[in-house]
Amino acid sequence: MRFMVMIKAGEQVGPPPAELMDVMNKRMSELMGSGVMLDAGGLLPSHAGARVRLSGGRVATIDGPFTEAKELVGGYSIIQVASKQEAMDLTTEVIQIHKDHWPGWEGEAELRQLGDAPPELAG
Repeated sequence: MRFMVMIKAGEQVGPPPAELMDVMNKRMSELMGSGVMLDAGGLLPSHAGARVRLSGGRVATIDGPFTEAKELVGGYSIIQVASKQEAMDLTTEVIQIHKDHWPGWEGEAELRQLGDAPPELAG
């Protein structure tokens, strides 16, 4: 089972502390080495992004920053595990690492199972 984990927080929290990044990089290396973590990365602030929206039959593009958003996805990972419970346990571990190494940080992780691509698209 593959899951996407999206770490969400207010954009105003600023860059993560070096201590958090050191611990996260070590743990991600372990998970990548074991084949559990397939991909991961951080996202730049919303001022570097854009949105494409379909509303009322019209397609519109909106450049960042997205000041109306309370929380934005700041990082993601794609993991491959045997169960939803295992995915939840790993996600809880990541949030605990944030708690332990980024004093005052508040946010959440959204965990979503990835759908399998139809055989004709599955490369």
